[in-house]
Formats: sequence, C-alpha cells, structure tokens
Amino acid sequence: MTTQSVLFTKEPLWLENRQGTRHKLPVNIQSWAYESGSLTQRLRNYYGSGVAVKILFHRWQTPFLSERRFLGLPEHHYSLIREVLLHVDDKPLILARTIIPTATIKMAKSNLSKLGTRPLGEVIFSYPKLERVAMDITLIDLPTWKPSIIEQAGIFQPLWGRRTIYAIEHKRMLVSEFFLPGLNR
Repeated sequence: MTTQSVLFTKEPLWLENRQGTRHKLPVNIQSWAYESGSLTQRLRNYYGSGVAVKILFHRWQTPFLSERRFLGLPEHHYSLIREVLLHVDDKPLILARTIIPTATIKMAKSNLSKLGTRPLGEVIFSYPKLERVAMDITLIDLPTWKPSIIEQAGIFQPLWGRRTIYAIEHKRMLVSEFFLPGLNR
C-alpha cells in the first residue's frame, strides 16, 4: 500500500461543523478554527515575517475516503497531496494537509502545484473569487499521529483541527489545519 500521509497512522475522524460546535472547542482554539481569513497572514501578524513552511509530503496520491467524499471525488481519483509544518524559529505552530484535485490545478494554471515553501494561504487568498464552501472540525488523539510527527511537532495531547473546502471559480480544494500546542505560547 502506498503512503497517503506522513502525518497520520490512520484516517482522522471528522465532525460536521454544526451550530453550537464552537462552544465545544477550547477558547484559545476557537478564534483560530473559525478564522475566516488566511491563517498564514494571521500567524505573520502575530509572530512576524519569520513564519516559514517546511514541506513534509508533496505527491500525487489517492486521498483518504472521507476527503474524497467531502470533495465529491471518484474512488480512484488522484489529487496533489501536500502536508506541511508552519513554524517560526523552529517553533511548530500548525500542521496542514491540502488535497488539490487536477481540475483545480488546471484552473489555477499550475500555481497551486508549484508552491515550494510558499504558504498556500498566500496564494489562494489572492484570488478574488475564493469561497469557503464547508468546514468540519476534529479532535485527533495521539495514536492517530505518526510517531515521527509527534516528536517533530511537539504533540503531547490530542489536537484540534479544521478542514475547509475552498473553491476558486467553482473548482474545489480541501485544506486541513491542526493547531499545535506551541501556537500563541
């Protein structure tokens, strides 16, 4: 079996974002999870220009089942999967996993497939027709994370995360972000 992720030992379980869900999130996570703008820009506003991206995984793969369903993709559809760590001065802040289907990459004229260490948010929030279509939340327990990521990202407790479908000119992508213990500390 091919690797679908360097972050997870198994597919995370997600909760549909329903009214009232916000109150289940810790107060320090709520504003991050429900941030409507670019998390990258918010990180830069808080931590300065030293916020950087470390690429952990970047390849064409079949997304997890729930990701395919959330995006409405067929069973064997390959998408570009990108997993990164956002950090400042080697302090881990956010882990992110992005699923970009082929149609979205074609619409963006390959800008989304050649990001390198450029933050995704820096690119997608520059599109005037960017829409947030749907969002789910999760609390991921330690056994779901791969041991190497637990060590690298300083994970010592279950982590809250969100996954958001964004659309640019009706072409969708899925961005999942996980809020690390070092955020705002």
